[in-house]
Amino acid sequence: MQLIVATRNAHKTHEIQQILGPTFTVSDLSAHPEIPDIHETGKSYEENAILKAVGASRHLPGPIVADDSGLEVDALGGAPGIFSARYAGKNATDKQNVDKLLGELARTGAEETKRSARFRCVIALAQQGELLGTFEGIVEGTIVERARGLHGFGYDPIFVPPGFEETFAELPAELKNTISHRAKAIAGLTAKLAAP
Repeated sequence: MQLIVATRNAHKTHEIQQILGPTFTVSDLSAHPEIPDIHETGKSYEENAILKAVGASRHLPGPIVADDSGLEVDALGGAPGIFSARYAGKNATDKQNVDKLLGELARTGAEETKRSARFRCVIALAQQGELLGTFEGIVEGTIVERARGLHGFGYDPIFVPPGFEETFAELPAELKNTISHRAKAIAGLTAKLAAP
């Protein structure tokens, strides 16, 4: 089955392909420069995912999925949340976002025990301008004091899921992709796609 992800983030597209496996062929908007960027003006992950999926589905045939996800740190009042990708500024790198988050956490003086956080992901499915469903996945965890690991992207190097000592960036992709927020949201998506 072919799925188009309404993103130009190659890391995200690759991870979704890895999670879905060989029964799906996943592509993204990189091959469609004619489609304008869809601004994430929503006030929630769900609103942003719907904006992207429905917007792209008006231009392309077949099922379109869009993902909006972020990190919510309790000691920072849930920040960076929906602003995770641009926490340190509009075109911030992953490292700049991570450095800002660790700096903000250090300023709060949050002890190791108070560094609880969660990754949240919402995936929207749309076709021909119509929303077909949304699917949410959450994974709880804690934020470590310095970045560790070379895998993954975004905030993966500072996030440790429950039951592990390694960050998402230290875990093999095959393992991360069974326990992550995105994997949980995609489980809902694949159940919907498999339904008659």
